[in-house]
Amino acid sequence: MNTREDKARELFASGFNCAQAVLGAFCESEGLDMDTAMRLSTGFGGGVRCGEICGAVTGAVMVIGLKHGAYGDKTLEQNVGCRAMSYEFVKAYKEENNSILCRELLGVDIRAPEDHNSEQAKESHKKLCPELVASAVQILEKTREKARVLT
Repeated sequence: MNTREDKARELFASGFNCAQAVLGAFCESEGLDMDTAMRLSTGFGGGVRCGEICGAVTGAVMVIGLKHGAYGDKTLEQNVGCRAMSYEFVKAYKEENNSILCRELLGVDIRAPEDHNSEQAKESHKKLCPELVASAVQILEKTREKARVLT
């Protein structure tokens, strides 16, 4: 496996959710072990299990926070940079995919738990989610590269 996109696709194909797949593709290079990353991001798949913000988006924002978030000896200025990078990522993801809401991206309302098991939801999950995970990884890599150039 040679790219983060490949890693994310593999994680998703093996049963991890979209947030786990995106975070899992980057976590170890950012100092977070895979076990903790997978447990931390479990509840974010399926738009926090209710069709809200796409898990691939939340996974990417977690990656941005790992690298650029402020804590301890990090400055408030760095925190502002993290917010700006998160904003840029979300904006680019929405431009490319027309939404950041899971239910809109899938074309099926999955707010109720029973809706997650509908045939339409299963089909959308199988066809669309791998592409949305890949999109998130690609956009995140571009966002991170742009940030490197600016600093």
